Amino acid sequence: MKIVILCGGQGTRLREETEYRPKPLVEVGGRPILWHIMKSYAHFGFNDFVLCLGYRGNMIKEYFLNYEAMNNDFTICLGQKSLLHFNGAHKEQDFRVTLADTGQETMTGGRIKRIEKYVDGETFLVTYGDGLADVNIAELLAFHKSHGKIATVTTVRPHSRFGILETASDGNVLAFKEKPQLDGWASAGFLVFERKLFEYIEADDCILEREPLERLAAEGQLMAYRHEGFFFAMDTYREYLYLNELWQSGKAPWRVWG
Repeated sequence: MKIVILCGGQGTRLREETEYRPKPLVEVGGRPILWHIMKSYAHFGFNDFVLCLGYRGNMIKEYFLNYEAMNNDFTICLGQKSLLHFNGAHKEQDFRVTLADTGQETMTGGRIKRIEKYVDGETFLVTYGDGLADVNIAELLAFHKSHGKIATVTTVRPHSRFGILETASDGNVLAFKEKPQLDGWASAGFLVFERKLFEYIEADDCILEREPLERLAAEGQLMAYRHEGFFFAMDTYREYLYLNELWQSGKAPWRVWG
């Protein structure tokens, strides 16, 4: 089953790190956040990836082209009879990664449409290249299969970016909550689709989260998988620092692999 990861955005709100590299290569604990996402899926047995490239996509290609040399000891013989032998084996031996250039300005829906030829099954998974979570992918997929709809989106309870005050009419503060959990649910990515989704995407400027998902919802073809665990998207430098602090503390909730 294919896992499609959207890796083409410019990450303008994280310009401190994305000025010279794409956001999926921004490191958490010395590894690209993209690596963490892929390891999460692989933990549940899903290791056939399609990466939708855009902004500085050549750097992501170079990362995987050099993966063996950068993650193994190796012996090299120089000269006309050159020989390269890798000593040992990293834990990503069975990863299959398709790197697809989906354009610099293409929107999320358009990027998915462009990789349709690489999706060879009826069901496929989609997520973003900047969000970490401890979603149980096996349970998510089982939920999707149980309802028989075209699409499933993983949802989480969002937290306010601001402290919330309860005040009296005279301005007296009755209560204060620092970034409380809000009512309702928000999309966290980690989507599951049937390939009929491609019929809902018409052009490169199609935003997945707009017309396709809105139409699916209106037609009763979109279901929500409620995730009560950890989810965090890396949009700003402060969030980048927070994820690195979690990793360095040894308490990274998304590290579900051994």
